Formats: sequence, structure tokens, C-alpha cells
Amino acid sequence: MGNHTSYEEFILLGFLIGRKAEKFLAIILMVMYTSTIFGNSTILFIIITNSCLPTPMYFFLSNLSILDLFFSTVTAPSLLKNLISGVRTISFASCMAQSYFYFFLGKAEYFLLTCMSYDRYVAICNPLHYLVIMNDCFCIQMVVACWLVGFAFVLYPTTMVTRFSYFHSNVIDHFFCDTEPLLKLSCTDTSSIQIILFLLSSIAILCFLNLTLVSYIYIVSIILVIPTDCGRKKAFNTCASHFTLFLMASSVSMLLYIVLYIVPFKPSTSWVRKIPAFLSSIINPFLRHFVYTLRNDLVKTILQKLFDRTQTMVQKAGKFFIIVVRCTICALENFLPILT
Repeated sequence: MGNHTSYEEFILLGFLIGRKAEKFLAIILMVMYTSTIFGNSTILFIIITNSCLPTPMYFFLSNLSILDLFFSTVTAPSLLKNLISGVRTISFASCMAQSYFYFFLGKAEYFLLTCMSYDRYVAICNPLHYLVIMNDCFCIQMVVACWLVGFAFVLYPTTMVTRFSYFHSNVIDHFFCDTEPLLKLSCTDTSSIQIILFLLSSIAILCFLNLTLVSYIYIVSIILVIPTDCGRKKAFNTCASHFTLFLMASSVSMLLYIVLYIVPFKPSTSWVRKIPAFLSSIINPFLRHFVYTLRNDLVKTILQKLFDRTQTMVQKAGKFFIIVVRCTICALENFLPILT
């Protein structure tokens, strides 16, 4: 490698759509990111503070909300800085950390949604033994396994990427430190690590799709034999929210998989890789909390009670403030002539 030295920082090109369009995109991104933080924090607050939500489904949902909080935070603040200030640089350590946590949380999301599909399968296909099968210990083991497997899945590839030398260029044609464009900047032979990434991505996506589809095949077969329309509708509503999340995640993951590994794109069309990445890291976490709050009657009822309680507290605080102001004015009117 001679006298060359590896770069200590990278330049993220982002979307390159012009300053005015970037500022407009920054406003939209700020609204979505704020909504993601507020919405998922609200779901966590509701689940933690309400003893009527101890079921395994809400335990998985709370972990999904935590994952969405972290997942959106991996890319959104960096992209906002890029769009608002025009500062596109990122340090080597921050770049590697961003790349690792993006793929770690992405894989953990696949496994968590797979566990949630099994939870829905047990709830519909074996409802009498639901609480026995999905006991607290088993649910905790499943969630811990999701986080640990996601953590281990991308540990070795990211460790290898950090050891590569980057002195051909430090310009990454993406809005975050994605592995694929990052490997193109390396002067090291990256064929082995690309094969490993392909195999790991294939295993994660195939396990996620196949296991979830098998669960829903059994679920649909049970729903179809329910004799009453009311019973079928109730069973469908039980898994509708999770099935919506599955469709969102699977469509984006398959699009990303096709873009990265199946269809070879030229550098001039590399922006196509940014679309599924933006959907998975920004759009999906933004939409997921709406899916569970708008389709869940119990959550909507609790939110309505919380809103009414907050409104009542605000009204009482307003009345108290008015009384204090009136008393202050009355005191001033009585004591001001004496002081003068």
C-alpha cells in the first residue's frame, strides 16, 4: 500500500437534489422523525403504565417501539444535519458505528416480527393454551434471542469492514454509511466479505419470510373454518396489525435485496439503493406506531382517556391560573393606594 494513508472521515453525498429541495425534505424528515419519537414513546408509556396490557403481544410491541426509536435515530439525525447545514462529513468511527447499528437493528426487526407472527399463530390456532405457551419466561427468551442474534449477525462483517483501508476515495454515494458503497471505496479485496454479506442477508430474509408465511398459512386455514362472520372478523382483527407490519417490512426488504444482490446497477443510477434504505429506516418506523394505534381499539380507548385526563388537568390549571391572576390584581388594587 506504499505511502498511502487511509481516510479518517467520509463525505456522504446524500440525495443531491438541490439546496431548496433538500431544505423542504429536511422539514418533512423533521416532522416524521419527531412523530416517530413521540408516537413510539407514547406507546411505551401506555404499555408500561397500564396494567390491563400485560399480554405477550404488547410485550413484543414495546420491544418493537424501542427498536423503531433506535432504528430511526441511526440515520435521521445525520441526514437532517446533511440536509439543513450542508455538512456532509462523518468521522470514520461514526461511519462504522452507523453502518453496524443500521444492519444490527434491521436484522433484529426481522427476527422480532417473526416472533410476533408465532405469537399471533398461537393466539388464533391454540387460544386455550395461549397464556401457557406464551408465558413470561418464554417471551423474554424470544426477545433476548432476537436482539442477540441481530447483534451477532453483523458483528463479523462490520469488524472486517473496519479493518479495510480506504484511500481511493472518501466520498460515499448514499445518505448514510451503507456497506455496499463503502466497500467500493476500499483498496482491499472485498469479494469474500461481499459473499458473507450476501449469505447472511439471504438467511435472515428467507427465515423471516418463510417462518412468517408458514404461521399465516395456518392462521388463514383456521380463520376460514370459523362458522360465523363475526368470529372470522374478530380473528382477522387479531392479526391484522401484525400482518400489515409484515407486508411493510417484507416489501422493503425484498426491494432492498433485489437492488443490492440481484440487479446490477451502474454508478449513475446508484440513487436507486437509497430509496429502500430510506423506506426501511425512516418511513417504516414512522408508520408502524400509527398501524398499532389506529387499528387497536384498546390502545385508542386508553389514548382517549389519557387525552381527556390531560385536557381536564389543563382546564383546572387554567382556572387556577385565572384565580391567581385575579387575586394578584385585587391585592394590588387594595395595597397600591396605601403604598403610594
